[in-house]
Amino acid sequence: MAKKFKIKKGDEVLIIAGDDKGKKGEVLKVLTKKDSVIVAGCKIVKKAVKPSEENKDGGFIEKEMPIHISNVKKVEA
Repeated sequence: MAKKFKIKKGDEVLIIAGDDKGKKGEVLKVLTKKDSVIVAGCKIVKKAVKPSEENKDGGFIEKEMPIHISNVKKVEA
């Protein structure tokens, strides 16, 4: 049976722990198997990318990484 969370895609959340503590953002994706969420503009890392069809030059891209669901709090709008 799939896990159920109170936080859904599109909700506004506040980060309550970690490096981005105090930031607000919108949930882009909920990862139920990892118990985590991806929040827009939070926990951004630089990732090295090899040249490919989409990205001819390669180089570095900035990407949001998952945050454990216990470290975010839903903000009432």
